[in-house]
Amino acid sequence: MTAVHVPGNPVIEAGQLVSTSPATGVEAGRLPVATDADVRRAVDRARAASEWWAGLGFTGRRERLLRWRALLAKRIEQLAELVHVEGGKPVADAIVEIVTAIEHIDWAARNAGRVLGPRRVRSRLILAEFSGHLEYQPYGVVGVIGPWNYPVFTPIGSAAYALAAGNAVVLKPSEYTPAVGQWLVDSFAEVVPEQPIFTAVHGLGDVGAALCRSGVNKLAFTGSTATARKVMAACAETLTPVLIEGGGKDAMIVDSDADLDAAAEACVWGGMTNAGQTCIGIERVYAVDQVFDTFVDKVVARAGRLTVGPEGTDIGPITMPGQVDVIRRHIEAAVSSGGRAVLGGPNAVQPPYVHPTVLVDVPEESAAVREETFGPTLTISRVRDADEAVARANALSYGLGGSVFGRRRAVAIARRLHSGMASVNSTLTFAGMSTLPFGGVGDSGFGRIHGEDGLREFGRAKAITRRRARSLLPSMTFERTPTDVARLVKVIKAMYGR
Repeated sequence: MTAVHVPGNPVIEAGQLVSTSPATGVEAGRLPVATDADVRRAVDRARAASEWWAGLGFTGRRERLLRWRALLAKRIEQLAELVHVEGGKPVADAIVEIVTAIEHIDWAARNAGRVLGPRRVRSRLILAEFSGHLEYQPYGVVGVIGPWNYPVFTPIGSAAYALAAGNAVVLKPSEYTPAVGQWLVDSFAEVVPEQPIFTAVHGLGDVGAALCRSGVNKLAFTGSTATARKVMAACAETLTPVLIEGGGKDAMIVDSDADLDAAAEACVWGGMTNAGQTCIGIERVYAVDQVFDTFVDKVVARAGRLTVGPEGTDIGPITMPGQVDVIRRHIEAAVSSGGRAVLGGPNAVQPPYVHPTVLVDVPEESAAVREETFGPTLTISRVRDADEAVARANALSYGLGGSVFGRRRAVAIARRLHSGMASVNSTLTFAGMSTLPFGGVGDSGFGRIHGEDGLREFGRAKAITRRRARSLLPSMTFERTPTDVARLVKVIKAMYGR
């Protein structure tokens, strides 16, 4: 029998990974599948190249990374079209994604020397005869396993910062968007042709596992929490440090003094951009009783105007065909457990598309509330006050991002969210701010990309002390005398014993 090719599902043919559009089935790319030996060779080549790259120093790397940034900016339409064809994302959303990635490359390139370069660290009185020095040295080779939902922004969020820190990078793109990943490394090779500094290996999950075990010096992973656990287990075999961004089930809180028009607009964007396929997307909303009905009406009105389809629409197809079943299950479970669909519902699932769906009165134990849906759906729940909203928002083991709309208490509420990030009177904005770290807590992972913390994530701290004078309080030597010890005790009591 001839195998049936489902549009969007990756297929391996004669050693090639074939990527197709989830909307039309048109072929988007055909890349060679890497064997375990291929992965090891890629890492070995990257390790040799990393010495040259590190040797360029911050200035040399900055100049090359800024050339790459410029190339991406000049070809933004070309890359956006590829993202659209391969993943189904509307072109306008793809452009926004690429713009954000370009901004991160620029910031990482311009700030790596300031953040990671050698600097003097103040010493204390007890060791005043020594000066302290700190710098962040590159790991060597960083492996990056990227997702399909943001195939440019998310890998670059790790790769650009790792490159700026002086590492070589081996990228394993998602098997659903390998052509985009290959486009990125090919474009980098145009501006840095001397050495294989940024390369890619392609295939299914086994290739990702091979990258974990290949001898990379650090690995950055973005994907589901279940896969994150497998990545950690594989990396644990060689004590390879990992950076994990897992799943999310982000909540939005709407307080009684919120601007409801702004909240509704941001809620629809945060929940339904990229067809809801956003790790930091809003999936749960808790609106206080006084504003609940008005807020729901405004959300439904805005979400109901969104267009769905393959071209020129607000919402494209679900990229991963299997995710359609998850979305359908969550909607049906919500309705069967007493929830109401005030927009959309079970009939909104029309593969490969899912139309906007807004659910209310959904029990908190429902899968639609507790599990990551990754579709253009929202559950909006009525709560007594902001305290109840925070309690419900924090009830899950996820902790990636979140949002709060309000005036008087909004920032205080945002601080109480069990999450790595939060937006006040907006949604998702922390992702685009290159000066801020990005990452989660709990089942959403650990470690940070972006900002100064993101740069430090890809450099290992190296501490150096240097003697600059004779020791007045000699202690770390066998030459110390009883008088020296007595003097040391007297000083410590005077300094810290009060």
